[in-house]
Amino acid sequence: STPDAAGAPGAPGAPEGEGGPRAPPPNLTSNRRLQQTQAQVDEVVDIMRVNVDKVLERDQKLSELDDRADALQAGASQFESSAAKLKNKYWWKNCKAIKSFGFV
Repeated sequence: STPDAAGAPGAPGAPEGEGGPRAPPPNLTSNRRLQQTQAQVDEVVDIMRVNVDKVLERDQKLSELDDRADALQAGASQFESSAAKLKNKYWWKNCKAIKSFGFV
């Protein structure tokens, strides 16, 4: 004959004191799971807040870098124009000097 499931040690219907540790009531287990899940959600929310802050900071730095690149480009264009004018000025000066010495 097989023993009744309620009489097995540790079974839900077994009398206290017999067998292994009793399983916690289902309500406590689900509450514990809910607390663990809530803790994980809170952790993920904190991580996401940090990530959003980092993205906003990165966006600001990229904007500043873009402004600096534009200013550098403008400065480079101005330098190129000034250098070309200076080159032409001294080319003509050189031509005049050569002509005044009678080389041409």
